[in-house]
Amino acid sequence: MSPRAKSKAVVDTARLNGPEKAAIVLLALGEDHTAIWSALDEEEIKEVSQAMATLGTVSASVVEELLVEFVAGMSSSGAIMGSFEQTQRLLGAFMPAEKVDSLMEEIRGPAGRTMWDKLGNVNEAVLANYLKNEYPQTVAVVLSKIKAEHASRVLAALPEDFALECVQRMLRMEPVQREILDKIEQTLRTEFMSNLARTSKRDSHEMMADIFNNFDRQTEARFIAALEERNRESAERIRALMFVFEDLSKLDPGGVQTLLRAVEKDQLGLALKGASDALREMFFSNMSERASKIMREDMESMGPVRLRDVDQAQMAMVQAAKDLAAKGEIMLAGAGGDDELIY
Repeated sequence: MSPRAKSKAVVDTARLNGPEKAAIVLLALGEDHTAIWSALDEEEIKEVSQAMATLGTVSASVVEELLVEFVAGMSSSGAIMGSFEQTQRLLGAFMPAEKVDSLMEEIRGPAGRTMWDKLGNVNEAVLANYLKNEYPQTVAVVLSKIKAEHASRVLAALPEDFALECVQRMLRMEPVQREILDKIEQTLRTEFMSNLARTSKRDSHEMMADIFNNFDRQTEARFIAALEERNRESAERIRALMFVFEDLSKLDPGGVQTLLRAVEKDQLGLALKGASDALREMFFSNMSERASKIMREDMESMGPVRLRDVDQAQMAMVQAAKDLAAKGEIMLAGAGGDDELIY
């Protein structure tokens, strides 16, 4: 997911740094004055572009303060909006398209000001998959530059013999020369981060699976059936990518208990009213005997419930599970079957 412009308006110039002030001036001047950019070197362009892309709304008073001589020619609103799209359009007026794309990919990539900040936001499995093909000494340098918590997860994801070799190199490591560090940073930037930005764009089927997950079951069935008639392969792929309520049956006991703590009891009862017997029993078996008894009684006292309300409760539980998985608190097994847990 790409970062978005700040929603809070910039209203005080005292809180702006140099690149942010330059970004506001260049935004105010617009596309007719892009020749100014040619006076900046590549690093300065990158800094100003990063600031510009994340500015958000800049109040008229700030614009006027920074561009006093142009106040008379500005509209009464005077506000400007810094965004990724506006930044890309301005850069495109004086830089080759390929260069603009590369620069914007880096800006849109994992959040972080330095390369090491950015690496800290890369999934450990993705980073480990790249590092396992590098020299152990290079990996040792990289792991020594990122946070210990993240480094531990990356090490655990590396092949064991290779990981131990990297640990030994880290134990014997001496201060790394600046030129070697620069070379590693450059390699990471050109070979890894740029490829990551290109490959992390969401697959269209994955996007549609998320949308279908939020349909009620009747709408979902209607769309899937209609899509099967036109493109069976896409329909099957979307179905495989969807994570639905019944997939919660693949949670391990710890995951079930974590999810139970995160869900309101009335929502849980409503969701379980429409669950299969097996899934319902799985949740009951992970409650205390007393809690299970109370839940069964509550569900019986509900009487008939609307299908739409059950759907909404189940979707809320699925979303809660996804949120917990994103935080690393539970592990979700995908609908496709490749992620089944084996004990």
